[in-house]
Amino acid sequence: MPRTTPHDHLPRASLRAAVVWEALEDALARHGAAGARDAAGGPAGDRPLDVLDTGGGTGGFAVPAALLGHRVTVVDPSPNALFGLSRRAAEAGVADRVHGVQGDIHALFDVAEPGAYDAVLCHGVLEYVDDPAAGLANAVAALRPGGLLSLLAAGLGGAVLARALAGHFSSAHRALTGGDGRWGDADPVPRRFTPEELTRLVAAAGVEVRAVQGVRTFSDLVPDGLAESEPGALDALLELERAAAESPAFQPVAAQLHVLGARK
Repeated sequence: MPRTTPHDHLPRASLRAAVVWEALEDALARHGAAGARDAAGGPAGDRPLDVLDTGGGTGGFAVPAALLGHRVTVVDPSPNALFGLSRRAAEAGVADRVHGVQGDIHALFDVAEPGAYDAVLCHGVLEYVDDPAAGLANAVAALRPGGLLSLLAAGLGGAVLARALAGHFSSAHRALTGGDGRWGDADPVPRRFTPEELTRLVAAAGVEVRAVQGVRTFSDLVPDGLAESEPGALDALLELERAAAESPAFQPVAAQLHVLGARK
């Protein structure tokens, strides 16, 4: 199947998604190749996967996955987001491989089949649902045995650091010590996670954790315009983000945490 790059289809917003997309693209390729070998009894090329994107919105990851040849079902509660998804898929020429349906992760099996997907994306969902463990259990139950889980959630340390650097020391303290990661009543994110909390949640759902990344460690903190102020600065920032993503020293202060795993 054709290869893509994070800059091709994820456009400073694109940089923030690039590290996640690179890891996800590689994981999908490995999973597809492994499935093809299993089916053929020997080495083979990548095979298209059945991918479920819960809370996938307008298709920021679904459309690039479809451009790789995969079949993607997007479940999202917003009809406006699903309209945007349909338009984006059509413009990219993958409308036949992207299917949007209105729903949410707590009622996932009203609109999706259990055990029917090679990969499930659960990005930006667990921080908003009433019961993260139950929501994650549904995402995992949608996977075939050995299926790939990509989980992206808000990180506690990144929020604390951002509030402190902005001079909001009381709200930084509230986020750090409050138990839910919220910095105050006006915080739009109901919940944030540490790397340990998120990996424990994933393991308890019956998923073998394969990789953990810290995402948006620096890009959210760089003032607007600074990274565009000189040639090559955005590329250098992306290289820094890539290096920090794999470093256990920086994962606790990332704005988001990305976990890749496989259903046992």
